[in-house]
Amino acid sequence: MIPPFAGFGLGLRRPHYAEFLEHRVAVDFLEVISENFMVDGGQPRRILRDVRARYPVALHGVSMSIGSADGLDAAYLARLRALVDEIEPLFVSDHLSWSRIEGFNSHDLLPLPYTDEALALVAANVHRAQDALGRAMLVENPSSYIDFAPAGMTEWEFLDALCARTGCGLLLDVNNVFVSARNHGFDPVAYLDGVPHARVRQIHLAGHSCGAELLVDTHDRPVPASVWDLYAHIVPRLGPVATMIERDDDIPPLAELLGELGTARLIAAGAVAEAA
Repeated sequence: MIPPFAGFGLGLRRPHYAEFLEHRVAVDFLEVISENFMVDGGQPRRILRDVRARYPVALHGVSMSIGSADGLDAAYLARLRALVDEIEPLFVSDHLSWSRIEGFNSHDLLPLPYTDEALALVAANVHRAQDALGRAMLVENPSSYIDFAPAGMTEWEFLDALCARTGCGLLLDVNNVFVSARNHGFDPVAYLDGVPHARVRQIHLAGHSCGAELLVDTHDRPVPASVWDLYAHIVPRLGPVATMIERDDDIPPLAELLGELGTARLIAAGAVAEAA
């Protein structure tokens, strides 16, 4: 079981490098995109080492492709293991999705059918990743824009079964739950009530955009009220958990993100106190 970590953090993004390195910012941890630092030496790795000397760091990947029928890329896992050994992160995570087939990487987080066959494939890939990394990993629930014919399992049942089969943990992206629920017409509260609460180690909070027909997980605006409401619902049902504001585009000044993080702290404190 992955040890819990209770705290509030932000994603480390280039516009804020200097502030995190030159000042002590009021965060409990930072998260970085693994692939941005999976190089030997060079400035990115030096920056990450300097940041890691000041803050706990979580590694969040976007290219492991744990849903790939081709299996995992051994060279990718070796580079990630080298980064893990150097940084000693809080968590290592990636998405319940696939992006690679026959050597081609789409650079999109593509959805899976939630079938027994897919579960066996993803579980085998997660086992291989965890063996290669020497640790259990977190799997993040995706946002999705198409779904498959009914397959006998909901997404939350699939995640529950995956965690039970592999010993992995769950990175629960509350915005992704809301986006997918609106896009596919399911109840986001039923989703949150159905995930394996004891396996949740990290939460992502973010904003989204409205397309012509679908919501899109763009991470380019503040966390909306709808996502805050779901966060308030799930927090008292969890044990100690790391909560993070995720912003990847139209990145505002650091003070604005710290304000959102303050909102998360207040909601978490109030929800847990109310449940006690």
